Amino acid sequence: MKFLFESDTWQEIYGSIRKNKVRTAITIIGVLWGIFLLVVLLGSARGLENSFNKLFGNFATNSVFVWTQSTDTPFKGFQKGRRFSLTMNDIDVLKSEYSNEIKLLAPRNQTNNLIIKDFKSGDFRVSGDYPILDQIQKKKLIYGRFLNENDILNNSKVTVISEDMYKQLFDIDEMPVGQYIKINSIGYQVIGVYEASNVGNFDGDCAYIPFTTYKRVYNTANKVDWMMITANENVDIEQMERDVILTLKGLHKVHPNDERAFGSANLGKEIGKITGFLTGMQFLTWFVGIATLIAGVFAIGNILLITVKERTNEIGIRRALGATPKSIRQQIILESVFLTTIAGMLGIIFGSLILFGIDSAIGQGDDAVLVNPTVNIPIILIAFITLIILGTLIGLIPAHMATVVRPIEALREE
Repeated sequence: MKFLFESDTWQEIYGSIRKNKVRTAITIIGVLWGIFLLVVLLGSARGLENSFNKLFGNFATNSVFVWTQSTDTPFKGFQKGRRFSLTMNDIDVLKSEYSNEIKLLAPRNQTNNLIIKDFKSGDFRVSGDYPILDQIQKKKLIYGRFLNENDILNNSKVTVISEDMYKQLFDIDEMPVGQYIKINSIGYQVIGVYEASNVGNFDGDCAYIPFTTYKRVYNTANKVDWMMITANENVDIEQMERDVILTLKGLHKVHPNDERAFGSANLGKEIGKITGFLTGMQFLTWFVGIATLIAGVFAIGNILLITVKERTNEIGIRRALGATPKSIRQQIILESVFLTTIAGMLGIIFGSLILFGIDSAIGQGDDAVLVNPTVNIPIILIAFITLIILGTLIGLIPAHMATVVRPIEALREE
Protein backbone atom coordinates (compact mmCIF):
# COMPACT_ATOMS: atom_id res chain seq x y z
CA MET A 1 0.00 0.00 0.00
CA LYS A 2 3.07 2.23 0.16
CA PHE A 3 2.71 3.20 -3.49
CA LEU A 4 -0.61 4.94 -2.66
CA PHE A 5 1.24 7.64 -0.71
CA GLU A 6 4.03 8.19 -3.23
CA SER A 7 3.87 11.47 -5.11
CA ASP A 8 5.18 9.84 -8.30
CA THR A 9 2.15 7.56 -8.41
CA TRP A 10 -0.33 10.43 -8.38
CA GLN A 11 1.79 12.53 -10.73
CA GLU A 12 1.61 9.75 -13.30
CA ILE A 13 -2.15 9.46 -12.87
CA TYR A 14 -2.49 13.22 -13.22
CA GLY A 15 -0.28 13.22 -16.30
CA SER A 16 -2.33 10.45 -17.92
CA ILE A 17 -5.60 12.28 -17.23
CA ARG A 18 -4.22 15.60 -18.47
CA LYS A 19 -3.07 14.06 -21.74
CA ASN A 20 -6.53 12.61 -22.37
CA LYS A 21 -8.86 15.26 -20.97
CA VAL A 22 -11.78 14.66 -23.33
CA ARG A 23 -11.54 10.89 -23.11
CA THR A 24 -11.32 11.03 -19.31
CA ALA A 25 -14.29 13.41 -19.08
CA ILE A 26 -16.41 11.12 -21.25
CA THR A 27 -15.42 8.14 -19.10
CA ILE A 28 -16.30 9.92 -15.86
CA ILE A 29 -19.64 11.10 -17.28
CA GLY A 30 -20.49 7.53 -18.29
CA VAL A 31 -20.01 6.19 -14.76
CA LEU A 32 -21.43 9.34 -13.16
CA TRP A 33 -24.62 9.01 -15.19
CA GLY A 34 -25.11 5.44 -14.00
CA ILE A 35 -25.02 6.14 -10.27
CA PHE A 36 -26.79 9.49 -10.79
CA LEU A 37 -29.65 7.69 -12.53
CA LEU A 38 -29.77 5.05 -9.81
CA VAL A 39 -29.98 7.67 -7.04
CA VAL A 40 -32.65 9.77 -8.78
CA LEU A 41 -34.80 6.80 -9.78
CA LEU A 42 -34.59 5.15 -6.35
CA GLY A 43 -35.36 8.47 -4.65
CA SER A 44 -38.33 9.11 -6.94
CA ALA A 45 -39.66 5.60 -6.33
CA ARG A 46 -39.34 6.13 -2.57
CA GLY A 47 -41.09 9.51 -2.90
CA LEU A 48 -43.98 7.90 -4.77
CA GLU A 49 -44.21 5.18 -2.12
CA ASN A 50 -44.18 7.80 0.64
CA SER A 51 -46.94 9.71 -1.13
CA PHE A 52 -49.00 6.53 -1.32
CA ASN A 53 -48.39 5.77 2.36
CA LYS A 54 -49.34 9.33 3.29
CA LEU A 55 -52.67 8.97 1.53
CA PHE A 56 -53.56 5.50 2.81
CA GLY A 57 -51.25 5.08 5.80
CA ASN A 58 -54.04 5.45 8.40
CA PHE A 59 -56.56 3.36 6.51
CA ALA A 60 -57.11 -0.39 6.76
CA THR A 61 -56.22 -1.09 3.16
CA ASN A 62 -57.66 -4.62 2.99
CA SER A 63 -61.17 -3.20 3.16
CA VAL A 64 -64.31 -3.40 1.05
CA PHE A 65 -67.35 -1.10 1.04
CA VAL A 66 -70.84 -2.44 0.32
CA TRP A 67 -74.14 -0.63 -0.32
CA THR A 68 -77.48 -1.32 -2.00
CA GLN A 69 -78.79 -0.05 -5.35
CA SER A 70 -81.80 -1.30 -7.31
CA THR A 71 -82.38 -4.81 -8.63
CA ASP A 72 -81.88 -5.63 -12.27
CA THR A 73 -83.54 -9.06 -12.34
CA PRO A 74 -87.04 -10.15 -11.15
CA PHE A 75 -86.82 -12.77 -8.41
CA LYS A 76 -89.22 -14.60 -6.07
CA GLY A 77 -92.20 -12.40 -6.94
CA PHE A 78 -90.29 -9.11 -6.77
CA GLN A 79 -90.15 -6.93 -9.86
CA LYS A 80 -87.08 -5.49 -11.54
CA GLY A 81 -86.03 -2.12 -10.15
CA ARG A 82 -86.87 -2.90 -6.52
CA ARG A 83 -84.99 -0.76 -4.01
CA PHE A 84 -84.10 -2.03 -0.55
CA SER A 85 -81.76 -1.23 2.33
CA LEU A 86 -79.16 -3.00 4.39
CA THR A 87 -80.16 -3.70 8.00
CA MET A 88 -78.52 -4.36 11.34
CA ASN A 89 -79.67 -7.96 10.94
CA ASP A 90 -77.34 -8.20 7.92
CA ILE A 91 -74.48 -7.02 10.12
CA ASP A 92 -75.18 -9.71 12.72
CA VAL A 93 -75.40 -12.46 10.07
CA LEU A 94 -72.13 -11.44 8.43
CA LYS A 95 -70.31 -11.27 11.76
CA SER A 96 -71.54 -14.78 12.54
CA GLU A 97 -70.93 -16.45 9.17
CA TYR A 98 -67.56 -14.81 8.46
CA SER A 99 -66.13 -14.62 11.97
CA ASN A 100 -62.80 -16.05 10.75
CA GLU A 101 -62.52 -13.81 7.71
CA ILE A 102 -63.85 -10.47 8.95
CA LYS A 103 -61.67 -8.47 11.31
CA LEU A 104 -63.72 -5.26 11.50
CA LEU A 105 -67.24 -4.42 10.32
CA ALA A 106 -68.71 -0.94 10.61
CA PRO A 107 -72.36 -0.18 9.71
CA ARG A 108 -72.81 3.46 8.71
CA ASN A 109 -75.58 6.01 8.11
CA GLN A 110 -75.04 9.41 6.55
CA THR A 111 -76.93 12.53 5.51
CA ASN A 112 -76.30 16.22 4.86
CA ASN A 113 -77.41 18.87 7.35
CA LEU A 114 -77.03 22.51 8.21
CA ILE A 115 -74.66 22.87 11.17
CA ILE A 116 -74.80 26.09 13.21
CA LYS A 117 -72.48 27.62 15.79
CA ASP A 118 -73.77 30.96 17.08
CA PHE A 119 -73.99 33.13 13.94
CA LYS A 120 -71.81 30.88 11.80
CA SER A 121 -73.15 27.96 9.77
CA GLY A 122 -72.37 25.54 6.97
CA ASP A 123 -73.88 22.59 5.14
CA PHE A 124 -71.89 19.48 6.05
CA ARG A 125 -72.17 15.71 6.05
CA VAL A 126 -73.37 14.07 9.25
CA SER A 127 -72.45 10.44 9.88
CA GLY A 128 -73.81 7.99 12.43
CA ASP A 129 -70.98 5.64 13.40
CA TYR A 130 -69.58 3.20 15.91
CA PRO A 131 -66.17 3.70 17.57
CA ILE A 132 -64.84 0.81 15.43
CA LEU A 133 -64.72 3.22 12.49
CA ASP A 134 -61.60 4.76 14.02
CA GLN A 135 -59.82 1.41 13.61
CA ILE A 136 -60.72 1.14 9.92
CA GLN A 137 -60.38 4.80 9.02
CA LYS A 138 -57.97 6.18 11.61
CA LYS A 139 -58.50 9.80 12.59
CA LYS A 140 -55.60 12.03 13.53
CA LEU A 141 -57.11 14.10 16.31
CA ILE A 142 -56.10 17.71 16.91
CA TYR A 143 -58.35 18.17 19.92
CA GLY A 144 -60.23 15.79 22.17
CA ARG A 145 -61.21 12.21 21.37
CA PHE A 146 -63.24 10.09 18.99
CA LEU A 147 -66.55 8.35 19.78
CA ASN A 148 -66.48 5.61 22.43
CA GLU A 149 -68.78 2.82 23.64
CA ASN A 150 -70.35 4.98 26.36
CA ASP A 151 -71.50 7.41 23.68
CA ILE A 152 -73.21 4.50 21.92
CA LEU A 153 -74.81 3.04 25.04
CA ASN A 154 -76.07 6.38 26.32
CA ASN A 155 -77.25 7.71 22.93
CA SER A 156 -75.08 10.75 23.70
CA LYS A 157 -75.51 13.94 21.71
CA VAL A 158 -71.82 14.40 21.05
CA THR A 159 -69.90 14.96 17.82
CA VAL A 160 -66.41 14.89 16.34
CA ILE A 161 -65.87 17.46 13.59
CA SER A 162 -63.21 18.04 10.94
CA GLU A 163 -60.49 20.67 11.05
CA ASP A 164 -62.12 22.63 8.21
CA MET A 165 -65.47 22.59 10.00
CA TYR A 166 -63.74 23.89 13.12
CA LYS A 167 -62.15 26.74 11.16
CA GLN A 168 -65.48 27.66 9.56
CA LEU A 169 -67.63 27.52 12.69
CA PHE A 170 -65.26 28.68 15.44
CA ASP A 171 -63.15 31.75 16.01
CA ILE A 172 -59.37 31.57 15.64
CA ASP A 173 -57.70 29.92 18.66
CA GLU A 174 -61.10 29.16 20.19
CA MET A 175 -61.13 25.84 22.07
CA PRO A 176 -63.88 23.74 20.46
CA VAL A 177 -63.96 20.79 22.88
CA GLY A 178 -66.84 21.15 25.33
CA GLN A 179 -68.74 23.70 23.25
CA TYR A 180 -72.04 23.07 21.50
CA ILE A 181 -73.10 23.21 17.87
CA LYS A 182 -76.54 22.62 16.39
CA ILE A 183 -77.14 19.81 13.90
CA ASN A 184 -80.66 19.67 12.52
CA SER A 185 -81.65 22.15 15.26
CA ILE A 186 -80.42 19.81 18.01
CA GLY A 187 -77.50 20.69 20.27
CA TYR A 188 -74.41 18.45 20.20
CA GLN A 189 -71.32 18.81 22.35
CA VAL A 190 -68.04 18.83 20.43
CA ILE A 191 -65.73 16.16 21.88
CA GLY A 192 -63.02 16.14 19.21
CA VAL A 193 -61.56 17.71 16.08
CA TYR A 194 -59.71 15.57 13.51
CA GLU A 195 -57.14 16.60 10.95
CA ALA A 196 -58.24 16.93 7.35
CA SER A 197 -57.06 14.23 4.94
CA ASN A 198 -57.14 13.94 1.15
CA VAL A 199 -57.74 10.22 0.77
CA GLY A 200 -57.46 8.51 4.14
CA ASN A 201 -60.89 9.97 4.92
CA PHE A 202 -63.54 9.17 2.29
CA ASP A 203 -66.18 11.21 4.13
CA GLY A 204 -64.75 14.64 3.43
CA ASP A 205 -65.73 17.23 6.04
CA CYS A 206 -68.01 15.24 8.27
CA ALA A 207 -69.51 15.49 11.75
CA TYR A 208 -69.46 12.06 13.40
CA ILE A 209 -72.18 11.28 15.93
CA PRO A 210 -72.97 7.98 17.71
CA PHE A 211 -74.82 5.46 15.51
CA THR A 212 -77.53 5.01 18.15
CA THR A 213 -78.04 8.77 18.42
CA TYR A 214 -78.32 9.04 14.64
CA LYS A 215 -80.87 6.23 14.66
CA ARG A 216 -83.10 8.08 17.14
CA VAL A 217 -82.76 11.57 15.70
CA TYR A 218 -83.28 10.59 12.07
CA ASN A 219 -85.66 7.70 12.79
CA THR A 220 -83.74 5.19 10.68
CA ALA A 221 -85.00 2.20 12.71
CA ASN A 222 -82.95 -0.85 11.63
CA LYS A 223 -81.67 0.68 8.40
CA VAL A 224 -77.99 0.84 7.40
CA ASP A 225 -76.89 3.02 4.47
CA TRP A 226 -73.67 1.12 3.82
CA MET A 227 -70.98 -0.89 5.55
CA MET A 228 -67.21 -1.01 5.69
CA ILE A 229 -65.57 -4.42 6.11
CA THR A 230 -61.92 -5.11 6.88
CA ALA A 231 -60.58 -8.62 6.38
CA ASN A 232 -58.08 -10.47 8.51
CA GLU A 233 -54.55 -10.94 7.22
CA ASN A 234 -54.05 -13.61 4.54
CA VAL A 235 -57.74 -13.45 3.58
CA ASP A 236 -58.49 -13.07 -0.13
CA ILE A 237 -60.32 -9.75 -0.06
CA GLU A 238 -61.81 -10.24 -3.55
CA GLN A 239 -63.22 -13.65 -2.66
CA MET A 240 -64.60 -12.28 0.59
CA GLU A 241 -66.28 -9.46 -1.31
CA ARG A 242 -68.02 -11.97 -3.60
CA ASP A 243 -69.06 -14.20 -0.67
CA VAL A 244 -70.45 -11.30 1.38
CA ILE A 245 -72.51 -9.97 -1.52
CA LEU A 246 -73.83 -13.46 -2.30
CA THR A 247 -74.90 -13.83 1.34
CA LEU A 248 -76.61 -10.43 1.28
CA LYS A 249 -78.44 -11.39 -1.93
CA GLY A 250 -79.85 -14.42 -0.15
CA LEU A 251 -80.95 -12.32 2.83
CA HIS A 252 -82.75 -9.77 0.64
CA LYS A 253 -84.20 -12.19 -1.94
CA VAL A 254 -82.09 -10.90 -4.79
CA HIS A 255 -81.26 -13.08 -7.81
CA PRO A 256 -77.74 -14.57 -7.42
CA ASN A 257 -76.77 -13.30 -10.89
CA ASP A 258 -78.08 -9.76 -10.34
CA GLU A 259 -75.00 -7.57 -10.78
CA ARG A 260 -76.68 -4.24 -10.09
CA ALA A 261 -78.47 -4.83 -6.79
CA PHE A 262 -75.36 -4.27 -4.68
CA GLY A 263 -72.59 -1.78 -5.19
CA SER A 264 -69.14 -2.34 -3.78
CA ALA A 265 -65.67 -0.85 -3.77
CA ASN A 266 -62.72 -3.09 -3.01
CA LEU A 267 -59.96 -0.90 -1.61
CA GLY A 268 -57.66 -3.88 -1.13
CA LYS A 269 -57.87 -4.77 -4.82
CA GLU A 270 -57.14 -1.23 -5.99
CA ILE A 271 -54.28 -0.78 -3.55
CA GLY A 272 -52.88 -4.13 -4.68
CA LYS A 273 -52.63 -2.71 -8.20
CA ILE A 274 -50.75 0.33 -6.93
CA THR A 275 -48.45 -1.81 -4.79
CA GLY A 276 -47.69 -4.00 -7.80
CA PHE A 277 -46.88 -0.90 -9.84
CA LEU A 278 -44.52 0.36 -7.12
CA THR A 279 -42.77 -3.01 -6.94
CA GLY A 280 -42.36 -3.11 -10.70
CA MET A 281 -41.04 0.44 -10.70
CA GLN A 282 -38.44 -0.39 -8.05
CA PHE A 283 -37.31 -3.47 -10.01
CA LEU A 284 -37.02 -1.40 -13.21
CA THR A 285 -35.11 1.28 -11.31
CA TRP A 286 -32.53 -1.19 -10.02
CA PHE A 287 -32.23 -2.87 -13.42
CA VAL A 288 -31.71 0.37 -15.34
CA GLY A 289 -29.40 1.85 -12.71
CA ILE A 290 -27.18 -1.23 -12.37
CA ALA A 291 -27.06 -1.77 -16.14
CA THR A 292 -25.98 1.84 -16.64
CA LEU A 293 -23.35 1.49 -13.90
CA ILE A 294 -21.90 -1.62 -15.50
CA ALA A 295 -21.86 0.06 -18.91
CA GLY A 296 -19.98 3.02 -17.43
CA VAL A 297 -17.44 0.76 -15.74
CA PHE A 298 -16.80 -1.11 -18.98
CA ALA A 299 -16.25 2.26 -20.62
CA ILE A 300 -13.47 2.90 -18.13
CA GLY A 301 -11.92 -0.45 -19.02
CA ASN A 302 -11.98 0.39 -22.72
CA ILE A 303 -10.47 3.81 -22.15
CA LEU A 304 -7.68 2.34 -20.05
CA LEU A 305 -6.95 -0.29 -22.71
CA ILE A 306 -6.51 2.48 -25.26
CA THR A 307 -4.39 4.42 -22.76
CA VAL A 308 -2.14 1.39 -22.18
CA LYS A 309 -1.69 1.00 -25.94
CA GLU A 310 -0.70 4.65 -26.29
CA ARG A 311 1.70 4.41 -23.34
CA THR A 312 3.45 1.24 -24.54
CA ASN A 313 6.71 3.08 -25.10
CA GLU A 314 6.52 4.73 -21.67
CA ILE A 315 5.81 1.38 -20.04
CA GLY A 316 8.81 -0.11 -21.85
CA ILE A 317 11.10 2.61 -20.50
CA ARG A 318 9.81 2.08 -16.95
CA ARG A 319 10.32 -1.67 -17.25
CA ALA A 320 13.86 -1.13 -18.60
CA LEU A 321 14.64 1.14 -15.63
CA GLY A 322 13.60 -1.57 -13.19
CA ALA A 323 9.86 -1.12 -12.70
CA THR A 324 8.27 -4.43 -11.76
CA PRO A 325 5.14 -5.84 -13.41
CA LYS A 326 3.43 -5.48 -10.03
CA SER A 327 4.07 -1.74 -9.87
CA ILE A 328 2.81 -1.30 -13.44
CA ARG A 329 -0.28 -3.31 -12.61
CA GLN A 330 -0.94 -1.32 -9.45
CA GLN A 331 -0.60 1.94 -11.36
CA ILE A 332 -3.23 1.00 -13.94
CA ILE A 333 -5.66 -0.42 -11.36
CA LEU A 334 -5.27 2.66 -9.14
CA GLU A 335 -6.09 4.89 -12.10
CA SER A 336 -9.23 2.85 -12.76
CA VAL A 337 -10.32 3.00 -9.10
CA PHE A 338 -9.56 6.73 -8.94
CA LEU A 339 -11.70 7.54 -11.98
CA THR A 340 -14.50 5.29 -10.72
CA THR A 341 -14.44 6.87 -7.25
CA ILE A 342 -14.51 10.43 -8.59
CA ALA A 343 -17.36 9.57 -10.97
CA GLY A 344 -19.30 7.81 -8.20
CA MET A 345 -18.97 10.71 -5.77
CA LEU A 346 -20.05 13.24 -8.37
CA GLY A 347 -23.00 11.06 -9.38
CA ILE A 348 -24.18 10.80 -5.77
CA ILE A 349 -23.80 14.55 -5.20
CA PHE A 350 -25.64 15.53 -8.39
CA GLY A 351 -28.35 12.92 -7.76
CA SER A 352 -28.86 14.23 -4.22
CA LEU A 353 -29.14 17.80 -5.51
CA ILE A 354 -31.78 16.72 -8.03
CA LEU A 355 -33.78 14.93 -5.32
CA PHE A 356 -33.54 18.04 -3.15
CA GLY A 357 -34.87 20.11 -6.06
CA ILE A 358 -37.72 17.63 -6.65
CA ASP A 359 -38.65 17.75 -2.97
CA SER A 360 -38.67 21.56 -3.00
CA ALA A 361 -40.69 21.76 -6.21
CA ILE A 362 -43.32 19.01 -5.88
CA GLY A 363 -42.68 17.33 -2.54
CA GLN A 364 -44.25 19.83 -0.18
CA GLY A 365 -47.85 20.39 0.93
CA ASP A 366 -50.98 18.24 0.98
CA ASP A 367 -50.94 17.80 -2.81
CA ALA A 368 -47.31 16.65 -2.98
CA VAL A 369 -46.66 14.24 -5.85
CA LEU A 370 -43.43 12.80 -4.42
CA VAL A 371 -43.18 12.97 -0.63
CA ASN A 372 -39.62 13.09 0.77
CA PRO A 373 -37.85 11.50 -2.24
CA THR A 374 -34.75 10.10 -0.57
CA VAL A 375 -32.44 7.10 -0.77
CA ASN A 376 -31.26 5.21 2.30
CA ILE A 377 -27.58 5.83 3.09
CA PRO A 378 -26.80 2.07 3.32
CA ILE A 379 -28.11 1.62 -0.23
CA ILE A 380 -25.92 4.48 -1.45
CA LEU A 381 -22.89 3.02 0.31
CA ILE A 382 -23.53 -0.44 -1.16
CA ALA A 383 -23.89 1.02 -4.67
CA PHE A 384 -20.73 3.10 -4.21
CA ILE A 385 -18.66 0.19 -2.86
CA THR A 386 -19.96 -2.04 -5.65
CA LEU A 387 -18.93 0.61 -8.15
CA ILE A 388 -15.40 0.73 -6.74
CA ILE A 389 -15.14 -3.08 -6.77
CA LEU A 390 -16.27 -3.17 -10.39
CA GLY A 391 -13.77 -0.42 -11.20
CA THR A 392 -11.01 -2.48 -9.60
CA LEU A 393 -11.98 -5.63 -11.46
CA ILE A 394 -12.30 -3.91 -14.81
CA GLY A 395 -8.88 -2.30 -14.25
CA LEU A 396 -7.29 -5.75 -14.06
CA ILE A 397 -7.71 -6.24 -17.81
CA PRO A 398 -5.64 -3.24 -19.01
CA ALA A 399 -3.25 -3.81 -16.07
CA HIS A 400 -2.58 -7.34 -17.31
CA MET A 401 -2.13 -6.10 -20.86
CA ALA A 402 0.44 -3.59 -19.61
CA THR A 403 2.50 -6.22 -17.83
CA VAL A 404 2.64 -8.87 -20.56
CA VAL A 405 4.47 -6.57 -22.98
CA ARG A 406 8.23 -7.23 -23.01
CA PRO A 407 10.41 -4.18 -22.32
CA ILE A 408 12.42 -4.53 -25.57
CA GLU A 409 9.28 -4.80 -27.70
CA ALA A 410 7.69 -1.91 -25.84
CA LEU A 411 10.72 0.30 -26.53
CA ARG A 412 10.39 -0.43 -30.27
CA GLU A 413 6.80 0.92 -30.31
CA GLU A 414 6.49 4.42 -31.65
